[in-house]
Amino acid sequence: MKQKPAVKPAVPNFSSGPCTKRPGWSPQALQGYAAGRSHRSDVGKKKLKQAGENVRELLNVPADYRIGIFAGSDTGAFECAMWSLLGPKTVDVLVWESFSKDWATDITKQLKVNANVYDAPYGQIPDLNKVNWDNDVVFAWNGTTSGVKVPNGDWISDNRKGLSICDATSALFAMDIPWNKVDVLTFSWQKCLGGEGGHGMMIMSPRAVERLESYTPAWPMPKIFRMKKNDGKINEDIFAGSPINTPSMLCVEDWIDTTEWAKKQGGLKGLMKLSNDNLAIVEKWVSGSSSFGFLTEDPAIRSNTSVCLKVVDPKFTALSPDDQKATAKKIEKLLASEGVAYDINAYKAAPTGFRLWCGPTVAKADLELALEWLTWAYEQSVA
Repeated sequence: MKQKPAVKPAVPNFSSGPCTKRPGWSPQALQGYAAGRSHRSDVGKKKLKQAGENVRELLNVPADYRIGIFAGSDTGAFECAMWSLLGPKTVDVLVWESFSKDWATDITKQLKVNANVYDAPYGQIPDLNKVNWDNDVVFAWNGTTSGVKVPNGDWISDNRKGLSICDATSALFAMDIPWNKVDVLTFSWQKCLGGEGGHGMMIMSPRAVERLESYTPAWPMPKIFRMKKNDGKINEDIFAGSPINTPSMLCVEDWIDTTEWAKKQGGLKGLMKLSNDNLAIVEKWVSGSSSFGFLTEDPAIRSNTSVCLKVVDPKFTALSPDDQKATAKKIEKLLASEGVAYDINAYKAAPTGFRLWCGPTVAKADLELALEWLTWAYEQSVA
């Protein structure tokens, strides 16, 4: 049996949201925030505009794409996009994990838009060739709860008539997303770069703005989703530092801090390398393990951020489903009690296993140590 490791990770945070803060972060980094000032003040607007422009610079977002801040994290931003833009066309929805399933439910049960739902079990992805680009298409770039990503953007038509509407919250800043393939993209600060919860961002192409201005949904539109002015034109203020709802200026400052850190890592290429290097560490570990495997077996669609593991040891798989869950929970609690790996349990609706966030704010040395401890904890729990 493996000996108990002697060294612990310096930062044991492996949650898939909120994700761990950038290396070296402390509250003292936020001393310059606009405490007690209105987000409508000149200083407030300046900070909010910088929060968006840092995203544009890091991700090379085209100049004619709008970037705005929305309440309710990625969920709020994505719901706003769906409620504002969907309706005039049939919608193709791709489902392969819990959040994309939520979007399908909203489209079919709440908005009641004519839709085709293409789904796949955890660890797999629907047949992307079935997508009809005469329709609007709703999908996640990376399935946070399944560890499955789209392989690239090649499957998205350059001649599409519908809009491509993408939830990229656990992909952005770790994966290459070609902007000519995306009309609407949303994400949250609390994911890949370890910002704070509660704030989402929406990036809109000119095609999406055209849809917004030319189409009025049949359903009532809550104030928090209203992106148009009374004349039917887009409210440009939302995308110039004046969000619909009051943001936390402390969280804004934290987002500016983490995006400034990201620039110093070499921008998007540097951030992608950090995540890819972390995935390579897990892949090496899995290749030498007889107990663990990837939930996503196909490397072409395996996430480099929300890395999901399954247990393949016959001693474990022979257990009943309830005993498997109980054993996995026991392992998670053991690691947490040792202070070496927090929040690594699989998502509640996903198959029993473990999930480690491997995004760019996770240090390679900490990840390597956490995997050593996971091996030890498993052997303690499944003898």
